[in-house]
Amino acid sequence: MKVFVAGATGVIGRQLVPRLVAAGHEVVGSTRSESKTRAIYDLGATPATLDALDRDRALAAVAQAQPDVIIHEMTAIEAIDMKRFDRCFALTNRLRTEGTDNLLAAAKAVGVKRFIAQSYASWAYERTGGPIKSEEDPADTRPAREMRQTAKAIFHTEQAVLSADWTVGIVLRYGGFYGPGTSLDRDGEQTEMVRKRRFPIVGDGAGIWSFIHVADAAQATVAAIEHGERGIYNIVDDDPAPIGVWLPALAAELDAKKPMRVPKLIGRLAAGEAGVMAMTELRGQSNAKAKRELGWAPAHSWRQGFVAA
Repeated sequence: MKVFVAGATGVIGRQLVPRLVAAGHEVVGSTRSESKTRAIYDLGATPATLDALDRDRALAAVAQAQPDVIIHEMTAIEAIDMKRFDRCFALTNRLRTEGTDNLLAAAKAVGVKRFIAQSYASWAYERTGGPIKSEEDPADTRPAREMRQTAKAIFHTEQAVLSADWTVGIVLRYGGFYGPGTSLDRDGEQTEMVRKRRFPIVGDGAGIWSFIHVADAAQATVAAIEHGERGIYNIVDDDPAPIGVWLPALAAELDAKKPMRVPKLIGRLAAGEAGVMAMTELRGQSNAKAKRELGWAPAHSWRQGFVAA
């Protein structure tokens, strides 16, 4: 199949494009920057310049490519400040709203058979009930104040893709990325915070995080092209864990001091409501549906993967 990867030079795109090529697909990879087209060639794809916020340019780029499948992996995430979460995600939120709508319009115009979009598992589910959530569980309707616009944008992407009745719309709710190019790479932003003891455990540290190595996320995306049906899939590893478990383990692997523990009040002053929520209330996610329907399984667990990364 001919596959158009929007966001081919991002963290997931750099892992995804070579796997698509290896699987026998013809790949067109898009980037907003002309300077990155060489990198797309090097990944084995044909480059296309795409500004998804410009509807006419999006229509033209997709019309020229004539793909069977579009994969929406566009983000513009830099450093994250939990107290100013929505501000940090402002451009990404536009890509998830305006960009998604423009890309869907372009896909419809050329009769794309499958449209796959990136979403995020950790913020998706209600922070009540059991510790592990499946795709059937209710969405979180009470996001932290600092991330309301970001949550709204994520759900816009999901609803727009799933309601497109002219194509097979698939949403991949990825877990927290680690591995090459991520904030949990050896020299990543979060890794450096752990080394410098600036990543404390807030409150009881009971918030459960589900991770996914970027290579496993890319492999699951390839599987979704070949086997996925309309709907949502959690793309996470087999080992959701409370932050009070995984963060000290990561510090030990880095030969760093144990993370400090701070009460919720201090955590709220430093990281806002969003930071406290992430540390104390998040639920993990089950990958059973993705395993069953996509024929996929993660090759990494964070317990070994952090070391490899």
